[in-house]
Amino acid sequence: MAQTISRRGLLHGVAAAGAVTAAGTLTGCAMGGGDSADEGAKGRTTAGNPLGVKEDAPLEVVIFNGGFGDEYAKAHQAMYRERYPRAPIRHSATQQIAETLQPRFVAGDPPDVVDNSGGSQIDFNGLVSQGALADLGELLDAPSLDDPKVRVRDTLLPGIVDAGSYDGTVRALNYAYSAYGIWYSEKLFTDRGWQYPQTWDQMIALCRQIKAAGLAPWTYQGKHARYMSWPILAAAAKLGGVEVLKAIDNLEPGAWRQDAVRTAADAYSQLAVDGFLQRGAEGMDHVQAQTEWCRGKAAFISCGSWLENEQKAVTPPGFRMAVAPTPSLTGGDKLPFTAFRGTGSEAFVVPAKAKNLRGGLEYLRVMLSRRAAADFTGRVSSLSCVAGAEAGLALSPGLTSVTRMMKAAGADTFTWLYSSYYRKLERSLVDAACADLFTRRITAAQWADRCQRAADEIARDPSIKKYKRA
Repeated sequence: MAQTISRRGLLHGVAAAGAVTAAGTLTGCAMGGGDSADEGAKGRTTAGNPLGVKEDAPLEVVIFNGGFGDEYAKAHQAMYRERYPRAPIRHSATQQIAETLQPRFVAGDPPDVVDNSGGSQIDFNGLVSQGALADLGELLDAPSLDDPKVRVRDTLLPGIVDAGSYDGTVRALNYAYSAYGIWYSEKLFTDRGWQYPQTWDQMIALCRQIKAAGLAPWTYQGKHARYMSWPILAAAAKLGGVEVLKAIDNLEPGAWRQDAVRTAADAYSQLAVDGFLQRGAEGMDHVQAQTEWCRGKAAFISCGSWLENEQKAVTPPGFRMAVAPTPSLTGGDKLPFTAFRGTGSEAFVVPAKAKNLRGGLEYLRVMLSRRAAADFTGRVSSLSCVAGAEAGLALSPGLTSVTRMMKAAGADTFTWLYSSYYRKLERSLVDAACADLFTRRITAAQWADRCQRAADEIARDPSIKKYKRA
């Protein structure tokens, strides 16, 4: 008989949520029978229904109501209803994913599809280690809706499958493709005659010009200072190669003290030392900092490509939002200036105990059609994980810059996985270290030491399942 997550596991998770300002970890007690659990509603498998969906089985979908909102999901549900008109669909949206759904995972009564995203997502380490998520391999090997001769997995952008894999099994589908970089206003730069810097020396020189012009060169999401760890790690990867990131992901001793990481941290700490950060940014949350940037109070901000949709209500006409890669630190960087961090985000899962597990898999297959992916891009100004689905669409300025960056990078994209393997490490420990680094309470060397000690604590903790990135 399949077990459910224990009450003790839930309480442990809730306690972690309070300490980490994030979701609980669902650790402490095993949850057996993940992949072998009763799949609930089943229908007859046919060429038109390769996943064996029961056509009148109710489907429940819970969406993270964050930067992308939830209107795109309602459109996807309408597409699902076209295929299964007798299936009732229950839709809900929340920013409190963990607080809303942890009790239901514990009770063995989760929804059929969950967008497990945002600051209050449920920790993937706990969900995966306790068998709470279905294996998505059957979905990925199913024929795509657009061409039955092409498997779903073969329609996805590179890296999407890896980003959702744990010990070689795919447990999450990261639906949005997020390009991370440094954002600026093309209008501002054109009006001022500024050029985006491709080297760190050029960045510092431009920051001096911007400051002299009466603007803050940078702002940042001070209450979520981990946003500034992203350009540090991106710069480190470009300086030392992707192996730098793999060492961090694998909790290797000394990984955060690698020369490339310390060099990158030292470079970005110069923004604080030289007074290039907007005054008061350390007290701003992400919305406040991003709004200040949209109002022209600062020239640069670090973020992912959900930024454009998240800020659309306050972005001035003609702002022409754009993203670019982190500048090269040296002339000997192992990756070119054009390399950037590109990866999936907005992680959709099908719980192993879903009443309509087959419907949940089919819902994801519908989402991965070109029609659904194009609708998503058109609504939220973000690429999906479906390769080429944006073709023929009129793209917004920010998204146009993302596609330009992707084309320039070619195969030179990268990401890290430690933040999904060990959520607490980024959301609490690295976040706190960044807060101190960019308020000059610690040096770059001390920042690296703090991050390394935090990683070592995770590595030594026997209650946390460890994952190996190849």
